Amino acid sequence: MRLPTRRRDWRLMARTGRLVLTVPSYAVFAALVSVAALALFVFSLNLPLVGFALTGDLAVGARIDLLVSQFPFVGPAFTPLQGILLVGVALLTGLDVAMATYHFREHGVSIQQGGTGAAGVLLGTLGAGCAACGSAVLVGLLSLLGVSTSLLFLPLDGLEFALGALVVLTLSIYWLADGMRGGEINGCPVEF
Repeated sequence: MRLPTRRRDWRLMARTGRLVLTVPSYAVFAALVSVAALALFVFSLNLPLVGFALTGDLAVGARIDLLVSQFPFVGPAFTPLQGILLVGVALLTGLDVAMATYHFREHGVSIQQGGTGAAGVLLGTLGAGCAACGSAVLVGLLSLLGVSTSLLFLPLDGLEFALGALVVLTLSIYWLADGMRGGEINGCPVEF
């Protein structure tokens, strides 16, 4: 399993991503997935407020204002660093899903060969929250494996999950780009 350690690996990712996104349908698809991922990240943090915005006795303009204010750089919910990480994870999620879809369609790759993107989306969802949200969900999942609640005392206040998502999504994009080089059907090297 190779990692993107050389400059040409990063150029390969950029070139392949650019080639996929030059196809208009994949560019629109990547943009829609990015917006949907960002909306999922931010709305999952405050479901009662989102429910109120959708079903409460509010004017349409007030509903839209309330929902839009939940996004990074619009409302006060996120620090600039958290906003940059959330938008970065959402953009990489869109690119990853578009590249995977392109790879599946154009090269006939099976779903079993491309599971790392799903891991990146899961980490991105966990990383969307603060230490209380993301690490609490992770502690619940990892408690099945005997991991203690010491994850609640993370030094970066939960941003570790967003950073982990960036790493996993970057690896997924690299492995997809490497698999698409020369029409090869390599896909993700991680067995699921």
